[in-house]
Amino acid sequence: MELLSKAKTGKVERPVKVLQFGEGNFLRAFVDYMIDIANESGDFNGDIVLVKPIEFGTLDRFHDQECQYTVQLRGIVDGEPKRINRIVTSVTDVVDAYGEYEKYAAYAKLDTLRFIVSNTTEAGIVYDDTDKIELNPPKSYPGKLTKFLYERYRHFNGAADKGLVMLPVELIDDNGIHLKECVLKLAALWNLEEAFTNWVNEACVFTSTLVDRIVTGYPRDEAEELCKEFGYQDNLIVTGEPFALWVIESAKDISEEFPLPKAGLPVIFTDNQKPYKQRKVRILNGAHTSFVLASYLAGNDIVLESMQDELIFNFMKKTIFEEVIPTLTLPKQDLIDFANAVITRFNNPYVKHALLSISLNSVSKWRARCMPSFLGYIEKEGKLPDAVLACVGGGSNAIGTFYNFINDKDVRLIGCEAAGRGVNTAETAATIATGKLGIFHGMKSYFCQDEYGQIAPVYSISAGLDYPGIGPIHANLAAQRRANVLAINDDEAIEAAYELTKLEGIIPALESAHALGALRKLKFKPEDIVVLTVSGRGDKDIETYLSFNEQL
Repeated sequence: MELLSKAKTGKVERPVKVLQFGEGNFLRAFVDYMIDIANESGDFNGDIVLVKPIEFGTLDRFHDQECQYTVQLRGIVDGEPKRINRIVTSVTDVVDAYGEYEKYAAYAKLDTLRFIVSNTTEAGIVYDDTDKIELNPPKSYPGKLTKFLYERYRHFNGAADKGLVMLPVELIDDNGIHLKECVLKLAALWNLEEAFTNWVNEACVFTSTLVDRIVTGYPRDEAEELCKEFGYQDNLIVTGEPFALWVIESAKDISEEFPLPKAGLPVIFTDNQKPYKQRKVRILNGAHTSFVLASYLAGNDIVLESMQDELIFNFMKKTIFEEVIPTLTLPKQDLIDFANAVITRFNNPYVKHALLSISLNSVSKWRARCMPSFLGYIEKEGKLPDAVLACVGGGSNAIGTFYNFINDKDVRLIGCEAAGRGVNTAETAATIATGKLGIFHGMKSYFCQDEYGQIAPVYSISAGLDYPGIGPIHANLAAQRRANVLAINDDEAIEAAYELTKLEGIIPALESAHALGALRKLKFKPEDIVVLTVSGRGDKDIETYLSFNEQL
């Protein structure tokens, strides 16, 4: 089978306008794909040269195919699963910054060059004070860029019209700002003349960008069949989803020089990308983080299965449309359109996005993706929860739930302590219900004590709640009647845990099952907002749960 080549594609050679640091799958299926479309429409008319910015690896596949390759986009289009193929011809050459330094450096002197694209991973835009301009090339990406810009500045004698536009797509906030800071620091470190610094500030443009497209890369298991379908051999195939978004923030308007929207491409030029970042993080990433753990416990392994689970799907939709979108600042229709696009992406039959992968670092992800929506909703609605509930042993779990509401007197604070086999038995850990004032472990609080004032043995089905005392803050809240502490026995906790598992697919830890058990003892109105902390991992308590199964 004939190997893909320029002769095979009929490539039209265009002026080199773009130098791209990185030859990976994402850039080829995103940036280079878009430029290819803009070339075809006649809106851009510029080729790309790829730079391998690291020492290891080979460019053999690129040389063999003269940088020609196929992008296959797979996903739901107009309601139907589709595969869209495009041979990308926008890349004209590839160069090894280490093995072909002179060839690489010569591009700094190219009159037609205007744009620098980079994707050097999140760790790529870092200031390294050990980097040296004498190296060919410098070891860091900012070092390579600084020297490249300096060579261009010298070659064109600081001409204002020979500055370059930087388009970093590394996944860090304000990537362009950080990149420029690194360049200026290196210029100072290397004692480069002030005129060069002025040229960087005045003639060059550092944009900050936000990019969005799932790129699944080389389809190793399908490559042979795909090549048969194409009718040619392609060892650089890259696959991805149809959805794409590129938000470019710039102090200078570059839309006429980089007119991708004219070609119908999803590129937004703005002076503030933050609302778009906020939209992506809260709707796309926030949706993932909101349902992933419950979905996995419900027996699903990938996002697509979650969308086919009616309970999980409806929960996600309610979260997005009723809780997240009201907190965002972009026009409502834009937010709704984006949310619907997200749902379409989640239903992509060609993307097997593992829930366990999404669930990594869940706490930090929840803080970044979901907490802002939660706080934004409170701020917008001007309404706090009517009640917050949490289990209480020593009290660390509950105080984390209560703390920010202590001064909000309209919010009921409800602690749920372990009554064991009942507060009227010796087998209990309900300190507020049965304890007396005392001093233990260096603190004055309420403790379970015998007739002689010694710490009494306690019992709870939950090992995490069988502490014979309670934290002083909780004791004080109870004494002042700011918090109501309920005693929940073993049977009540277990029964509530089974109910949650059946209804939501969430197996609570035995500790927080006590908070669930309190719900039946309380009365709320249908419109009340009740926050209940479900903590831990119920699977660690599975033997205990199963031992009660017959009783229930």
